[in-house]
Amino acid sequence: MSSDAVAVQGRDFYASMVLRRQLILLALAAAVFLSLCTDLALGPARYSLGQVVEALLWPGSVDEQARVILWEIRMPVALMALVVGASLSVAGMQMQTILNNPLASPFTLGISAGAGFGAALALAFGVALFPLAAEYIIPVNAFLMAMLTSLAIYALSLRQGVNNETIILLGIALVFIFNALMSLIQFFASQQAVAAVVFWTMGSLTKATWPKLWILLAILVAATPLLMRRGWALTAMRLGDAKAESMGVNLRALRLEVLLIVSLLASVSVSFVGTIGFIGLVGPHIARMLLGEDQRFLLPGSALAGALILSVGSVLSKTIIPGTVIPIGIVTAIAGIPFFLYLILSRRVSSW
Repeated sequence: MSSDAVAVQGRDFYASMVLRRQLILLALAAAVFLSLCTDLALGPARYSLGQVVEALLWPGSVDEQARVILWEIRMPVALMALVVGASLSVAGMQMQTILNNPLASPFTLGISAGAGFGAALALAFGVALFPLAAEYIIPVNAFLMAMLTSLAIYALSLRQGVNNETIILLGIALVFIFNALMSLIQFFASQQAVAAVVFWTMGSLTKATWPKLWILLAILVAATPLLMRRGWALTAMRLGDAKAESMGVNLRALRLEVLLIVSLLASVSVSFVGTIGFIGLVGPHIARMLLGEDQRFLLPGSALAGALILSVGSVLSKTIIPGTVIPIGIVTAIAGIPFFLYLILSRRVSSW
């Protein structure tokens, strides 16, 4: 076979691969839209998918009651599920990339547990880690503790002789430490405060509002192009540190930049909706299985997979027990634990 024929064959293969991945992204986007419509349709007042689509596309064509219910009551919650799911999944995917570990995520590295501890200080004792923002004491406390946890993990990763497995073990240790501190807070807090802390740590979308949604969406929209700009370097990291450095990648600067971005995504998400585990672990792995390691497709794929998982979780939280909305964190934990065990027991972990 001539070199020209080989080149043509290679271009055709690449074009077909790109087309296949684009179609997968379109399928994920369609699934996300369908799940969003289903989430909006469910509730005490039920609507058909046709009515929901009509209300989304032509709000003036539906009656006032349906418009208020769908747009003002359910829409912030349903969209928050998409944005939080996308943010946590992107954060988990990039953590797995820069740490080269399939078990890395905001939940397993202790970032979510740190946020929970910060929120518990505010809920139980009114302690404000940043007094100037006392009006938003709970989300600000959660955000600050999550960021401090992320910076502690990064500082340890710079120490000589510390490998990626050690960082994961540190994250697990931080989870236990923060959980112990949470138990201590609950022991000394009033019964009312304990109930508030427990409900917050379960994770819930019910307190989603338009201002919170716009803040988190703005962070996700700002973070995405920054990560896409580093897409080539992040893809090169999957070849190993030595090969990435030989290609001119500044690993230390890249890891710090990406960790700060994903910590911002994870900490703001957790500060608004509470502890929602396993999205940052499961979403990226689903995207990798479908799209491979190329960040041009893996990044949007992870965002769509995370959005779909949390949106489906929101639907399940309304339908498992009719008339009751189960906290979304419980649903994602029940669904995520089997996948987590599969990752631990699978040979893929050892060959990552």
